[in-house]
Amino acid sequence: MKAKQVYDKLISEGILNSRGNITFSLGGRSVLVESRDSVGNLLQNWFEDWLGEHFPSARPNKNSQEFPDIFLNPISDETDLLEVKTFDIERGPGFDIANFDSYCNSLTTKSYRLDSDYLIFAYRMEGSKIEITNIWLKKVWEIAGPSGTYPLKVQEKKSIIYNIRPVIWYSTRSRFLPFNSKTAFLDALNETRYKYPKTHYTNAHWKRLVDENISEYIRLKP
Repeated sequence: MKAKQVYDKLISEGILNSRGNITFSLGGRSVLVESRDSVGNLLQNWFEDWLGEHFPSARPNKNSQEFPDIFLNPISDETDLLEVKTFDIERGPGFDIANFDSYCNSLTTKSYRLDSDYLIFAYRMEGSKIEITNIWLKKVWEIAGPSGTYPLKVQEKKSIIYNIRPVIWYSTRSRFLPFNSKTAFLDALNETRYKYPKTHYTNAHWKRLVDENISEYIRLKP
C-alpha cells in the first residue's frame, strides 16, 4: 500500500471542503469546543479511524512521540512511512517537520526516513465548526526550504535550534521556496549543521555517514 492510494481515497470520498464540528461529552452533557489547541490531535484520531476502515493493514505507531505516525506497510518498518500534519490555513503552516537533532542523528542509521510521505491537512475553523480546505501529499524536501538565517528553515530560540519548520510551499509569492530534490534538502541540512555552533565541530563526518547509509540501504533493498 502506498501513500498515494490513501491520498486518492481521501479525495474520492470528498475530504475537500468537508465540514464538521468539535464536541466534548462528559456526564451526559455535551459542549461545542471552539479552542484550536486540540484540532491537530483530533484530526489525526479521525484519520487513523478512517484509515482502519479503508486500509486495515496500516499500523498506527504505538508510540505517538516517535517517528512516523503511520506504518503503511504491514510487514516493514522501513518503507511506506507516513507522517500526518495539520494546520490552520488562516495562520499558515506552523507545525514541526521534525526535531532537528533527533532527525539528523537518525539519518546516519535510518536514512530511509528521507523517503517518508507527509499527508498534510489544512483546515479553517469558525467557532466549533471546522472545514477541510486542502490536503497535500509531499516529501520532506517539498515542504522544507531555506530561511534568512540558515540554509534550512528551523525553529530557533535563544540561539538553540529545536525543530525543522516548513516554508509556505503552496504559495508562489513566498520569499523562500521549497527544495527541488532530496539532494538539495540534505545539502541544506548539512550546511545548517556546519553553520550552527552546536554542531559545527562535530559535523565533519555527518554527511559521509548519511551517504554511506543511503548506499547501504539501496544495496540491501529487495
